[in-house]
Amino acid sequence: MIADIKERLNDMKESGEMYLETVYVLSKSIDCVRAVDVAKELGVSKPSVSRALKILKDGGFLIVDPNGGISLSDIGSEYAVKIYERHTLLTELFVSFGVDEKTASEDACRIEHVISDISVMKIKNALGKNKSA
Repeated sequence: MIADIKERLNDMKESGEMYLETVYVLSKSIDCVRAVDVAKELGVSKPSVSRALKILKDGGFLIVDPNGGISLSDIGSEYAVKIYERHTLLTELFVSFGVDEKTASEDACRIEHVISDISVMKIKNALGKNKSA
């Protein structure tokens, strides 16, 4: 399924991944995520959020209900979880090296979009975080 996601996200850049991750994180603490919540969290304008959400909705990554509530589709959720996992894994790695939490999170946020699956797997192995098959 990840291969299908990569295919569908072929044209999606870092910002699309950030929107998916943001909706995922917000949905953990807010019952009904709205565009204004995403805009506030990312520090971007509402029109920018509207454009991005439309692209993600058209791509099948988001579901927007008639009242404006935003949720992740199955494929959107799978991808958002993957990005979020990378973020938390990299943050933990950097903190273990002695980097302060804020800097570690900011660096992880930049790296999570370009790091390879192989490198993520190796970091998981090194930290003892690989799930048993």
